[in-house]
Amino acid sequence: MKKKTGLETAYALSSPDDNIALYRDWAETYDQDFAEANQYTFPATVAAAFADAGGHGPVLDVGAGTGLAGAHLASAGIGPIDAMDISQEMLDVAATKGVYARLFTSDLLARIDAPDRHYAGIISSGTFTHGHVGPEGLNDLMRVAAPGCLFALTVNAEHYNAAGFAAKFEAMSAMITTPELKDVPIYGPDSQSDHKHDRGIVALFRRR
Repeated sequence: MKKKTGLETAYALSSPDDNIALYRDWAETYDQDFAEANQYTFPATVAAAFADAGGHGPVLDVGAGTGLAGAHLASAGIGPIDAMDISQEMLDVAATKGVYARLFTSDLLARIDAPDRHYAGIISSGTFTHGHVGPEGLNDLMRVAAPGCLFALTVNAEHYNAAGFAAKFEAMSAMITTPELKDVPIYGPDSQSDHKHDRGIVALFRRR
């Protein structure tokens, strides 16, 4: 029986175990079946935003998946970069891109397998979205971020509003600078995805 993958399945996930199962089955074809086929631009967008804001390593790529955003960072000469994801199979694909110093599995809603105040930069593309992670996923990232750490995080625009990211950023105002929010497309103009008109937000801020 063919395993069910795809964006609609991803948006309907409800637990970490669901995420692990989906991306285990999707990892080998994700770049071609999803990213290329749908002109998924989020990884390039977040990497460019991080670079343009003066971001530098060491960087943690949160929900790195198959390494799309990390590859863009590396192309911009930024590193070292570590990859974190809940799916070992996605990280196995990311490892083939040769851009990461370390790849490790962690649940963003638990304690991240990384030292306190270690990272000068934290990026994420596609993790803060329907069926995945809400603003509570920011909590332990504050622990691993060094003072001055630059964050560049993509958030699905609908998820940003429905999940309460604005309120979370306000509650964290003593720990972070006021986020700069950029409204961006998630997909390219020739995407054939049913979600081709969806918008996203790139949130840029620093750890105080």
